[in-house]
Amino acid sequence: SAHVSAADCHVLWAQKDNVLQPKADVTATEGEAVTLGCEYNTSQTDPYLYWYKQDINDRPRFILSRSKFSYEKTEDGVKDRFKSRLNSTLRSVPLTIEELQPSDSAVYYCALQPTVTGNTQNSGQKPLLCILLNIH
Repeated sequence: SAHVSAADCHVLWAQKDNVLQPKADVTATEGEAVTLGCEYNTSQTDPYLYWYKQDINDRPRFILSRSKFSYEKTEDGVKDRFKSRLNSTLRSVPLTIEELQPSDSAVYYCALQPTVTGNTQNSGQKPLLCILLNIH
């Protein structure tokens, strides 16, 4: 599978509401599991966190969303292997991908509200966390 690089990552930071992750470049092994971390900082009382996957030369596609109160949505195609739980105490919404496949190599975005493209010029968008995942 094609290797994703930092050039594929479009990140937007804001002063107040943001999502952060110290490790933005992750390499994992096919057949194993990997967890992509996402921590958020927001004044919202019930924030909704969204994960997206962006394949090379494609737009970001919705994987799942989580909130503090039981609201859980997971795209049908990823229900078996993609897991996430929002921890409002740690302000964290890690994404675990099990039984990694080469096609899981992609750019992953964690966002505080829905987004439809990787274009960060839209001032209405909450910041995106961008993680590069390469499977070997």
